[in-house]
Amino acid sequence: MSDLEQLYQQIILDHAKERYGNKPLIGDTGQGRSPLFGSSHQVNPTCGDEITMEVEIDPDTGRLAVRWDGQGCSISMASASVLSELAEDLDAAEFEEVREAFHELMHSRGKVEADEELLGDAAAFQGVSKFPARIKCALLSWMALKDSLAQARTAGGSQ
Repeated sequence: MSDLEQLYQQIILDHAKERYGNKPLIGDTGQGRSPLFGSSHQVNPTCGDEITMEVEIDPDTGRLAVRWDGQGCSISMASASVLSELAEDLDAAEFEEVREAFHELMHSRGKVEADEELLGDAAAFQGVSKFPARIKCALLSWMALKDSLAQARTAGGSQ
């Protein structure tokens, strides 16, 4: 195993253990949440991984606030953690660029080199793309956030 592969493996393990953005959810109560709010619950039926992702779009800056709760393998939990950390400083359009790059990386079967500048710690999942059974694990939270954003945009009246 190369030094880079070991580093990537360590990043995934660290994020699986110290889950960034894994916070209590607001849910349907509406208490203390922005009107630009969306929530999505996703399940990977192949392995049973589950995640609920919530997003709020700041009406003034357009920046995203993400929180999630879930259970599953280290890859799905680490991916949610990395995603939450990345999304923190992005607006919806910037997130979409990152999401597309991650999606392309996950479906590359290891043939696409990760853009570390754009993807940050998400580049660590490059090796996961070589294992088709694990790709859904890595993408679960990304699909949940995409769905949450669509809901938040609809709630805010902009699409």
